[in-house]
Amino acid sequence: MSLMTFDHINNGYAGDPAHSIGRADAYDDAQTLTLDQLTIRAGMYADHHPALAYAMGYMDRVIEMRLEQDAVAAAEAELAQTWLARKQGRETSSLHTRKDHTA
Repeated sequence: MSLMTFDHINNGYAGDPAHSIGRADAYDDAQTLTLDQLTIRAGMYADHHPALAYAMGYMDRVIEMRLEQDAVAAAEAELAQTWLARKQGRETSSLHTRKDHTA
């Protein structure tokens, strides 16, 4: 499966090919490394890579992956809570559906 990586239009490095290469490398590295390892690698590139545009592209993709992970985790937690309420019968109980929760 392949996935396109998109450049931000308002990014100062959007026209630099090294920025796109950095984003693509981060996507490829995500197949074998954890997100924490990618974050460490992005920091090392920011400090030591000769092409700043490459480092910024790599870091942009790592930040996007972190945001994607946070969004998925929140959605999965909401789904798990709904499933648990349904399994325990709280979703259809009169206490759960009643607007006045003072009982």
